[in-house]
This record gives sequence, C-alpha cells and structure tokens, in this order.
Amino acid sequence: MATYIIGDLHGCFDELQLLLEKVKFSPEKDKLYLTGDLIARGDKSLECMRFVKSLGKSAQTVLGNHDLHLLSCAYGIKKVKIRDNLTALFDAPDFAELIDWLRHQPLLVHNAEHNFILAHAGISPDWDLDTAINCAKAVENELQHGDYRYLLTNMYDSQPDRWSTDLQGLDYLRYSINVLTRMRFCYPDHRLDFDCKSSLKEAPAELLPWFELNNPLYHQTNIIFGHWASLVDEITPTHIYALDTGCAWGNRMSLLRWEDQQYFTQSALKNYSFKG
Repeated sequence: MATYIIGDLHGCFDELQLLLEKVKFSPEKDKLYLTGDLIARGDKSLECMRFVKSLGKSAQTVLGNHDLHLLSCAYGIKKVKIRDNLTALFDAPDFAELIDWLRHQPLLVHNAEHNFILAHAGISPDWDLDTAINCAKAVENELQHGDYRYLLTNMYDSQPDRWSTDLQGLDYLRYSINVLTRMRFCYPDHRLDFDCKSSLKEAPAELLPWFELNNPLYHQTNIIFGHWASLVDEITPTHIYALDTGCAWGNRMSLLRWEDQQYFTQSALKNYSFKG
C-alpha cells in the first residue's frame, strides 16, 4: 500500500494516466491525494473529474481556486472563461452530479498518520493547526450545508488581507478561502498579496512566499500544496512540498510517493499557455 500526492491536474487527463501507470497505482491498495484545480485550461476536465470521483475513497482532492470558480459558474453566478476549455464538462449528462460531488470536497486534509496537511495554496502564517482545520471546516460547512450560493457570490474579494481572531461571518470565510486557495506571496506583516504570481527571483523585494514567514506550524507539520506553477524547480524549505509543476503550461505533472519521498514526473503532452 502506497500513499501518493499529485499536483494540479488542470484537465491534463492523459498525463495523469501516464503518471499513474508509471507507479502502478492500484485503487484497491493505494491512496491518491490531489492538490486541487482538477479542471480548467487542459482539454479533458470532464475526464479528470469523472476519474477522481470514480476512485471513491481511494482518492481525496482538496478544492482549488479554479474548482471554486467552476462551482460559481455552474450555479450561474459567474460566466465561464473560454480559455478554460469547459464546454464538454458543462454539456455532460452527469454535470449536475459532478458539481454536487465537487461541492462536497474539503479545502484542507490533515493526515495525522503521515503528519501532513494538504491544501491547494497553503496555510496562513498566523494559523496553528487547530485554527487551520477550523477555518477550513467553516467554509466546507457553508458549501455543503449552508447558503453556498451566497458564499460563492461573495467570495470574490481580497479583503480582509490579514488574519484576526475577531474576524466573523463573511470576512472569516473569505479570508479562509483566500488563504487556502489563492495565497502565494505575503508582506512581512503577514498581509496577503494577490497581484504577484511570478517566480521567487522575479518578485518585488517587499514580498515573501508565505512559507518563509515565521510560523511554528511550518516546522512541525509537513505542508503539501499546489496552485503556484511558477515555483517549478524552486527549492522550498524542509516540510514544505510544492507539487504544481505547470503541466498545463507545457512543463510537467509531478507525483510524490510519501513513504519513500520519491518523485515521479510526466512531461506535458500539450501547452495551454495561460498561466494562473
């Protein structure tokens, strides 16, 4: 039995299958974790969603920013972007079933046995483990059991950009969503920045990657994330695992076998060119 964690799929179904063949992934014996953003940009988002869903308990994804945007489009809140290549998904006979399944996926997974946290973008520099879990649960409860249309309508805002224990209601939920699905760089005072998507070398001097800020949790628990394709080939600190290596942008898809820390990659078969 092996535990595998794979970076953002972004509709790159063929590369996913080739990568799983390399490691001889078995749904009967193995567990597959995914960093989110199953869809958008690649041309087989429908196949990616169907496949992950079909694995049942053998697979677990977290929600990414593109996944949340898909939910908002599915419920008529936002319009679909042409470049996201989602026509086949929206035309599928099982579209409603897939959307309902997606809405019930978590934003954070804590695997105590293997001592890792899985989130699409990362963990706030101001959160301890309990706070991270509670913030994710609050969003998940609203998406799964609350007024999810209201939340999806009002999540598109970059404020508040700093954590406070005084945050409540929509501010609390929005900050949590932004950290877990959108965060890359922060200011030294821990404010979130959403404008810079560049590599570490090209970023403005006043910005730091979230994982270089001072949070004891970053040294106590392994944190696995995707979202940040510009980090490809960058060295991250111990306990920090960046798995989005930009397959949809013509780079490669990466998979980590947790037990022996071995990486496996599959080069992109196409380049969809749009970064984000």
